Amino acid sequence: MMAHRTDDVTVGALDASTRELVELSIVIAVDFEPELRAAMRHAVASGVNPEWVEELILQSYIFAGFPRALNAAREWRRASGLPAPRSDADAGGENYERWRERGEATCATVYGAVYERLRANVRELHPALDEWMIVEGYGKLLGRPGLDLARRELCIVAVCGALGQERQLHAHLHGALNAGATPEAIGETLNIVAARVDAGTAARHAHLWNRVLQQ
Repeated sequence: MMAHRTDDVTVGALDASTRELVELSIVIAVDFEPELRAAMRHAVASGVNPEWVEELILQSYIFAGFPRALNAAREWRRASGLPAPRSDADAGGENYERWRERGEATCATVYGAVYERLRANVRELHPALDEWMIVEGYGKLLGRPGLDLARRELCIVAVCGALGQERQLHAHLHGALNAGATPEAIGETLNIVAARVDAGTAARHAHLWNRVLQQ
């Protein structure tokens, strides 16, 4: 049986399980199958909570795309030996209104005082994007109970940084703080990203983080 850690909160710098999730989120988003396979084996050996890994894989499809989420799920099944759940009561379309309510609450937590401005800005881009952001992104996925929002946000910070999406990175640096991640944990997450990107990109990330800390 796989032993796993059950850390409830992120305190100070990254705990071992959260670091594992952050590193795995980057591999899912940017690496190829050999690296992904090795990372999944490492996650199993490290004892990270399997439910957290499954939730990370599920949320990866909105940040890294469905093909990468499928590949990650396949390698996780192989590495862990754990079968997929027979069903997921939270996944069906009958939950749509519940997803909307949960999504509005989750997005408001992440964006804090700028939540209403975010909604208005996204609606100006396209009303469908606003609807999908709330219902699909924050409701159906990021609001799921299997992984706490602070750890989800740290993984989003890592993926946005690794993919060079600096506008979204800036937003989710605030979001990670709003969700309860400590500055130390966020700073260490950015250090993990810095090891995967060029020096100029890492410097821009550091500048964004300094701006967030000064606000």
